[in-house]
Amino acid sequence: METTRVDGRLVRGDQTRRAVLRRAVDIASVDGLEGLSIGRLAKDLEISKSGLFAHFGSKEELQLATIRAARRIYADAVVTPAFAVPPGLARVWALGDRWLDYSRERVFPGGCFFAKTSHEFGARPGVVRDYLSEVNVEWMGLIEQTITEAVELGELAADVPALAFELNAFYDSANLASLLRDDHETIYGQARESIRTRLNSAAPAEIPRPW
Repeated sequence: METTRVDGRLVRGDQTRRAVLRRAVDIASVDGLEGLSIGRLAKDLEISKSGLFAHFGSKEELQLATIRAARRIYADAVVTPAFAVPPGLARVWALGDRWLDYSRERVFPGGCFFAKTSHEFGARPGVVRDYLSEVNVEWMGLIEQTITEAVELGELAADVPALAFELNAFYDSANLASLLRDDHETIYGQARESIRTRLNSAAPAEIPRPW
């Protein structure tokens, strides 16, 4: 019976932490990681400040936990479905297609969580910036991996790092424009057309297009 009570507390604690982090990633996508506070989250979720402090201990740890939570959500929305597609040009396209859907569907209400927080902390040395840098390196590595696979299969001919940089620039440009303008259909349509044009220029004519 004692074990049941302890397990119950652990489950409730885990549920509370997940609820806090879900709210935290949404706030940070709009107001940045500096917009997070124990007090704000406690008020929004009607939880005691002391209880929240017990989960995180400091604002910096809350910020790091928020980035980790956002990374999991991002992976579920973008990376996992794209990597379910077989390697090659189709996977390169799927990764960008899922990214644009992730931005347009506002998986995070402020658009891309990592675009917001990376701009916020890019010039601020410290562990938060270091973790955001690690996530960025990981993301660019995934784009490069999909392109490398397509090159090895003969479905693309490209300078891998350069093409990865270009594709990511299309993604980021669409996300930013969508935050400043309301014509999302035009913005995301232009982004997809730009990506198609760039990939068409790098793919042999005989390779079937996935779009």
